[in-house]
Amino acid sequence: MVVIGPASGPLTLRHAVVPRLADLASLAPSLAAVAIDMPIGLPDRIEGSGRGAERAVRPLLGARQSSVFSIPARAAVEAGDYRAACTAALAGSNPPRKVSKQAFHLFPRIRELDLWLRGDDRPGYPVVETHPELVFRRLNGAPLEHPKKTEEGKRERRALLAAAGIPAASLDAAPPKGAGSDDLLDALACLLTAQRAAMGLARPHPDPFERDRFGLPMAIFA
Repeated sequence: MVVIGPASGPLTLRHAVVPRLADLASLAPSLAAVAIDMPIGLPDRIEGSGRGAERAVRPLLGARQSSVFSIPARAAVEAGDYRAACTAALAGSNPPRKVSKQAFHLFPRIRELDLWLRGDDRPGYPVVETHPELVFRRLNGAPLEHPKKTEEGKRERRALLAAAGIPAASLDAAPPKGAGSDDLLDALACLLTAQRAAMGLARPHPDPFERDRFGLPMAIFA
């Protein structure tokens, strides 16, 4: 799902589900920036526990650091089936590591995003990778206490978003079909990063960061 709002000024928000990332332009022709909770920048080889982006963010999240998945090497993401993905991931990582089924099911969307950002119709505005738990951690000044799917966790995140200026009507809105209330809160957190990215103020983790062989930044912004 996606939440769309103004780059600055009063927040009048709307949310929707888009079949393809390229469809964002039809929803909001004058987009200033997009912040997305998906990996941007795929390395040819993984050293250690993931990309530098994941290694930079996990220590900041305390008990919530397990929400940051390790992305395998590009060849694994581009593989056609699970067995081939595991083979490519083993060959492209040190120490060797296979791919989880949960991560594998995300690969089609990751490939879609990667091709969109590299294609002839790539957007002319900033598209940055973000992570809701990192946004909430920055808003809170410390790792959050409760998991996001618990009622305590949702209250904790709603309070932070409200303090950041998200209107109550958006916080209490029903999520679109197929999404949960925690997904809506995550999308609203991503919106805050998009606003900062539009102003050139979103902070990358790590800083400085590396780029993959196509020039895409391997950093998580918040």
